[in-house]
This record gives sequence, structure tokens and C-alpha cells, in this order.
Amino acid sequence: MVNDLQILFENERYLCVNKPAGVPSQPDPSGQEDLLTALGKQYAGQKGVCVTLVHRLDTPTGGVMTFAKSAAAAGALSHLLADHDVFVKEYLCVLPKVPDFAPGTLEDWLYHDTAKNKSFVVDKARGGAKRALLEWEPLATAGNGFTLVHVRLRTGRTHQIRVQFACRGVPLCGDGKYGSREKCGGIALWSYRLSFPDPSSKATVTAACLPDAGRLPWSLFADELQRL
Repeated sequence: MVNDLQILFENERYLCVNKPAGVPSQPDPSGQEDLLTALGKQYAGQKGVCVTLVHRLDTPTGGVMTFAKSAAAAGALSHLLADHDVFVKEYLCVLPKVPDFAPGTLEDWLYHDTAKNKSFVVDKARGGAKRALLEWEPLATAGNGFTLVHVRLRTGRTHQIRVQFACRGVPLCGDGKYGSREKCGGIALWSYRLSFPDPSSKATVTAACLPDAGRLPWSLFADELQRL
């Protein structure tokens, strides 16, 4: 059940919510209660409010999500989503070891197999391939080699962060779909911070939240998380 939702930001047009890990962003075939439906119930009866999806997070991923309070507000924001200099998405993740490639930019061509719900790195020439770009930097390393990483997306492809690290030999902790052998009670991927200009007021909306530092593997970096 989705209870006690944490509202991180709210104005008359938008709201940013801390999505619990393991909760679907919207209705899906699992039949599990989803965040969009839960918010719809929470705001039911408020005049003029119809909670509308703006973007999605994979079910295993927790953290900041933005919703609009009307279809018109969602439409006004939708054209900004593709510009990652304007609608900024930042993530935290934990890798099982220190990567052997330099911090900076990762660039690949990804193909998403909808039947398998899995993305693959492919040659640019393959039909349906899309360019995937992100920037990353290590924030801290635990004594056993686990590495806390900050990611800023430059494109928004399905499972992008997960597959771009996995194809380089460092699948995210707990991400068995992409080769992880660590058991972390879920994928160590968190939507840490979102920022975007409100299309109506032009004021910058920023919302951030942190993963539960009491749970592995985030607990390995409790002090570092508190400094963010």
C-alpha cells in the first residue's frame, strides 16, 4: 500500500513527491497500487485538481517524481522534458566496485526490447537504436569497494543508467536483470534531485530527497549522504 506520501514541493500547478522504491509510477499489469492512483485519491475532491503524470520512474527506483495538477499544466511542461539542460534529473546509485573507466560522460546507442522489457547496447545502425548520454562522478568508496555515484542524465532512455553501467562491467547493486550478484533488497538507484522552470511563473522548481541510509547498500554511505 502507498501510505504517508512525502510531498517535497507543491504549488498550484505542480507537485514533487518522494516515490517509494518498489511502487509503480502508474497503473501496470501487476495490479499493485501505484503512485498516480494514490495521489489521485489523496487529491480527490479538490476543485480543479486532476493529478496527471509528467514523467516516470521504473518500479524498483525510488525518489523524486513530478506530477502536474491538471492536464493543461502537464502539457505546458511536457515540451521541456526532452531538454535535459532545462528539466534536470540527478540520480544516486551504488556500484559493486570502483569502475575502471574515468568519470565523465558515458555515451552509447541503446535498443529497448519491449517484449523482454530490457535495453541493450547496440550499433548505431540498428533500427530503433537511440543515443544515450549521461554524466557521472564517484562520491565515495566504502572499504569493500562499493562506490556511491552521482549521475546526471542527458537523455532519458529506458533503463539507461542501469544498462550503461552494466555494459561496462559494473551493474548497479541489486540489479539482477542486468547482471548484479549482490542482494540488496532492490536496485541501488535513486532519483535524488529534479529541477525545472515552472512554465507559468518561470520560477525554478527544485525538489530533492535521499534514500534510506539505514538500508544496504546506502547505509555504507550514511555520512556522505548527509552531506549532499
